[in-house]
Amino acid sequence: MSVMKPENVADYPRPPAIEPFSGSVQVRFNGELIADTNEAFRILETYHPPTFYLPLASFKPGVLVASKGPATMCEWKGQASYFDIISGDAIARRAAWTYRKPDPRYSALTGHVALYAEPMDEVLVNGERVLPQPGNFYGGWVTHNISGPIKGQPGTTHW
Repeated sequence: MSVMKPENVADYPRPPAIEPFSGSVQVRFNGELIADTNEAFRILETYHPPTFYLPLASFKPGVLVASKGPATMCEWKGQASYFDIISGDAIARRAAWTYRKPDPRYSALTGHVALYAEPMDEVLVNGERVLPQPGNFYGGWVTHNISGPIKGQPGTTHW
């Protein structure tokens, strides 16, 4: 399990770094465990809490459904495609994304999915419930070891 050492988001690099994370990541939605892995990646970008990317195979079959709507573009990783997350009768629209053909610097993200913590019942990293990054655009997850000024609050979109 990865040890969660103190990290200050102001110390994260730009362009973002990618690093393997072998700790436990579990996601519950609509009362169901929909994802479980010990083989994720973290993207570390200045003023953002880590964004976790889980292998597609770690998701329960059928919970990720291609979403209607536009793709978005990340200046670093490339074009993102979105998924709705479905569990029983609950749907979290455009709650997850992937980079099908990421920039070569982030090629390890191929076949991996990130998701917003806010619409989920809970997201656990090493058994700790994460807090979603503030704002309605960003997908970082805040844990006890994360400090510093976090982008996403009103007035922080152009840092």
